[in-house]
Amino acid sequence: MVTVSLVFAAQDGISRHLAAEYNVFMVVMIRYWFFAAFVISVAARKAGGLRAAAQTQQPVVQGLRGLLLAAEICVMVTAFTILGLVESHAVFAAYPLLVAALSGPILGERVGWRRWAAIGVGFIGVLIILRPGLGVFDPAVVIPLASAIMFAIYGLLTRYVAREDSTATSFFWTGTVGAVGMTCVGIWFWEPMTGIDWVLMWALCLTGVLGHWLLIRTYEVAEASAVQPFAYFQMVFAALVGISVFGEVLEFNVIIGASIIVAAGLFTLWRERQKG
Repeated sequence: MVTVSLVFAAQDGISRHLAAEYNVFMVVMIRYWFFAAFVISVAARKAGGLRAAAQTQQPVVQGLRGLLLAAEICVMVTAFTILGLVESHAVFAAYPLLVAALSGPILGERVGWRRWAAIGVGFIGVLIILRPGLGVFDPAVVIPLASAIMFAIYGLLTRYVAREDSTATSFFWTGTVGAVGMTCVGIWFWEPMTGIDWVLMWALCLTGVLGHWLLIRTYEVAEASAVQPFAYFQMVFAALVGISVFGEVLEFNVIIGASIIVAAGLFTLWRERQKG
């Protein structure tokens, strides 16, 4: 899981560069083409092939999941280009808290007072990063927060469909529907790319495939609740990329706010595991 976080952080750094040079929709579209090819190749090699992977009684929800994730990636990559990796990931780290907060209205799960307290503390951390009312509030900081909300809803919809569909089916729909949706949008924003940027685009696609393959392997050998806390390493690695490659600055309020968010998120994950 730590390696997954490192690979995805590298992917975020490449995305930040390419999206600053070319249209975000085009960059995400090409990335999804390779993701879809990977998903289809994995499904074809499993028992039942593509027909079994695509079979679901919840096509509308599965389709919505795929489109929501594609849109979330576009929003987050946009945040990278405007705010940088450090601040974007610091705010995005609140998504486990959003999952806990929204699990009641979306899935009907009961959220106890301890987790609600952790959610409240976590959002104090978000406010410390946003700094509203201090004369330095940047409305762009809301972009990664919107991305976190979208990703949290995507995660809850994934839980919802998992009641009837296998992981392989959800994975197949995520890649294929996302690729179709991004092609319908991104093809209109095609721009010619330079040779070196094509190399980076290949690297972006390969890190995406490698990251998802490692994630699958991780969940094959360990429980999701056991390894999920290690996903916070992505924020650390992304911050290192942002500082060392793009010259970003790590503000004190971001350090304090992110620390509070991570602590609250880890407590929420721990409580969820205890309840499980």
